[in-house]
Amino acid sequence: MIAELNALEICHRYLRGMVRRSGVYVDATAGRGRDTELLCRLAGEAGVVYAFDIQREAVTATRARLEQAGLLPRARLIHGGHERMADHVPSAHGVVFNFGFLPGGDHSVFTRAETSLAALDAAAALLEPGGFLALTLYSGGPNGYAERDAVLSWLEALDQRRFTALVCRFANRKNDPPLFAAVEKHP
Repeated sequence: MIAELNALEICHRYLRGMVRRSGVYVDATAGRGRDTELLCRLAGEAGVVYAFDIQREAVTATRARLEQAGLLPRARLIHGGHERMADHVPSAHGVVFNFGFLPGGDHSVFTRAETSLAALDAAAALLEPGGFLALTLYSGGPNGYAERDAVLSWLEALDQRRFTALVCRFANRKNDPPLFAAVEKHP
């Protein structure tokens, strides 16, 4: 139903179309583990999912979610910044980001432009040909607009000979609705 459509649902629909079994995927902002769980399910038993978060609470919540679902063996949980993903991941078929703050968590802790741009650079560099980035950008409120604007500028600056970038926004929703963006690396 389209009335229920939000940026997270758009992202999950995109992931269902892009993730292939036995691939390597990264959830760059694990949060409560929803994207990590979906990636583990879609990548199957032979797939591997790396999940990063700077908040111990997020890593703990993701671990509990995956344990309950029986998916923990498919994931590598890393308590650390997503800008360091290249230290842990040799290459990936896809990387998912949710920029903003931990739902239900401390809203004074949120992703920031400096580390997010470094993480996007790292993700683009380790992306396999034909791979993708899926980004959901939450802005306004405590985290403001600096990160959103920086990420949008980063997307616009991508080399169109190597990447295709698409940004989706809700035209009629008030109060800073999230944006979804997808980047695909050309084969």
